[in-house]
Amino acid sequence: MTSAERSARTTEADALCASAYERCGGPDTGIALVAVGGYGRAELAPYSDLDVVLVHDEDVDVGELAEQVWYPLWDSGARLDHSVRTLPQMVAAAAADLRVALGLLDVRHLAGDPNLTLRVRTTVLAHWRRQARRQLPALRELVRARHELVGELAHLSVPDLKEAEGGLRDATVLKALVATWLVDVPHADLERTRQALLDVRDVVQQLAGRPTDRIGPEAWGGLAAGLGLEDDLAAQRQVRELGRRVTHLSRLTWRRVGAVLAGPAATGVRRPALTPLAPGVALAAGEVVLDRRARPAEDPALLLRACAAAAEHDALLAPPTAARLARDGAPLPDPWPDEARDLFVRLLASGRGLLPVWETLEETGALDRILPEWERVRLLPHASAIHRYTVDRHLVETCIEASALIREVSRPDVLMVAALLHDIGKGGSADHSVEGEPVAGAVAARMGFAPEAVDLVAALVRRHLLLATTATTRDPADPATAEVVAAAVGSAEALALLAALTQADARATSAQAWTRWRAGLVGELTRRTAALLESGALLESGASQAAPELPPLPPGARPGTVSFTVEAAADGARVTVAAPDRVGLLADAAAALALGRLPVRSARAWARDGMGVSVWDVAAEQPDPAVLRTRYDAVVAGRIDPATRFRPVDAGGLAPAVVVRPEASRQATVLEVRTADRPGVVHLVCAALAGLGVAVRSAHVDTLGPQAVDVFYLQEESAGALGNARAAEAAHAVRAALSAAAR
Repeated sequence: MTSAERSARTTEADALCASAYERCGGPDTGIALVAVGGYGRAELAPYSDLDVVLVHDEDVDVGELAEQVWYPLWDSGARLDHSVRTLPQMVAAAAADLRVALGLLDVRHLAGDPNLTLRVRTTVLAHWRRQARRQLPALRELVRARHELVGELAHLSVPDLKEAEGGLRDATVLKALVATWLVDVPHADLERTRQALLDVRDVVQQLAGRPTDRIGPEAWGGLAAGLGLEDDLAAQRQVRELGRRVTHLSRLTWRRVGAVLAGPAATGVRRPALTPLAPGVALAAGEVVLDRRARPAEDPALLLRACAAAAEHDALLAPPTAARLARDGAPLPDPWPDEARDLFVRLLASGRGLLPVWETLEETGALDRILPEWERVRLLPHASAIHRYTVDRHLVETCIEASALIREVSRPDVLMVAALLHDIGKGGSADHSVEGEPVAGAVAARMGFAPEAVDLVAALVRRHLLLATTATTRDPADPATAEVVAAAVGSAEALALLAALTQADARATSAQAWTRWRAGLVGELTRRTAALLESGALLESGASQAAPELPPLPPGARPGTVSFTVEAAADGARVTVAAPDRVGLLADAAAALALGRLPVRSARAWARDGMGVSVWDVAAEQPDPAVLRTRYDAVVAGRIDPATRFRPVDAGGLAPAVVVRPEASRQATVLEVRTADRPGVVHLVCAALAGLGVAVRSAHVDTLGPQAVDVFYLQEESAGALGNARAAEAAHAVRAALSAAAR
């Protein structure tokens, strides 16, 4: 079926309507027969209704003309949806019902007074544009409700070509949004996709022999033959690809509509302001774009930087920007640099912000530069009906679910990559877990993970069904069950990662896949396995805390003085601070860095010869040590209060996790802190501890994806580990300092 055949059907229907009007003596002025809706757009399917309106001027009496026009059409066997209205009535109907308004935007002349048809069209369009700002929120709600009721075309097991998200109804809405003159849509892409969906609907109706927009499981073979495709799977891929394209255009356009409605009415053409977000990346009118300093051909991490910025700021990744970077950007080396890997993990862990960015990467072809293995699962349907998404979308949804669990594992970066790749082996004839293991390992190695992390990612993909399958098919209370799982996972770290991946995978599958019963079984098995691993792999007392000999004081540091030195480091700078040791020193040094918006990658701190020394690796160009010293002095003197500068707001709604690790050291109390990575985290923690008179003798600060993972070795000011009550008091103070409730 082609647009030419639809055009032929429309021409035939037009001739039928014109003939019926002429045979009953319809006048040439004051009355017109017009087509609306799909018939007005000239896109009749084999079993479409003819949507027609007999419109007339208010001072013209239609009399019996209407019935005289309708009878010949009924007699022809045509399916007719008809009405009789004056021009004011048409405008009033459009104002009262958005569905009517959408249909009237496509008025097309059939017979009678062409000037009246032109007046109808211009009046309806003018009213639509004039009322757009008031009506579009209601239209958005109407569209959202339909999407929730029907589902998404790209992922439905029985796709609805018209009503589903990404279907023909959405394509019509997009045309209506363009008609407001408030936003635009890539016309060529939309029209090409819309025509292809109409081709699919034509074949579906011919196969069914009736008016239908739904593709049942039995129809895929006939649809493939009708479209000239190889097999059922090719037909499914094509339909889902079309639906995903319209969905992407729809979401993109509605985001732009939201930006327009949130701002003042336009008073003229203005250049959008650029807000810098990251090196080479800026925000303009709600979309992430490149700034003037961007050098795509020289910056292999630029695409990932733009992606992470868009996801974390809940902004659109501008499709032209993604397309340009896919075309002109420098390729990522093998292995990736640390910055690229960290940015990719940040993208994966950004929660709901991941989905629109990922869609843009797919639609612009930019994803091929990052993850060419994605083609293995692109638009691949799941064999199990319990899955609500295709394999590729399921993997993205698993990342979204896993992003809420990163506080529960030691390696959130490994968790996020494993979540993305756990089903990468699907589509073949063998066990997808077995096929996916080497693929995932190769991807992780290319991303620059250390060998042990590569092995961990591969193992998680290989074992991602282990907990769920074992818990539901074996008795978790039987010691042999935990022994099997413990032998397979090998370590408590791997077990915790596997438990988080299991939960995220199930939640992304469907509500039925993660019931309270299943969650209880998996939880019990995980607890029993963890206990077995702990009892079976005891470390020698204190073995985990052996520390190297303390380094000497840095050059230029003199006892009793304060010094800041800065040197170049890989992808940033290293700042060394030396000052007389005291409670609160580390907090003040952290504040000086945070006030300069210097992103801390890692830090180490120790005391020697009465001096406190801290070394900070920051992801920034070399800061001026004099400026840092000035900020530090202002903090120490009380001229700047850091508490007013660093808001304790936890991104994503996740509460900070603060845990005492009594097993980690005999000489100190070890406090592990996990919270959103943002300026001031180390200062807030150290300041809270200083307020209790607790000394931080060693700090180990790191950032894994979007999460700060900080370990602080604490002692009483007079030396010695904290007692249980003091340790609990310290943990509570730190948690309060990092919590939004502390405001």
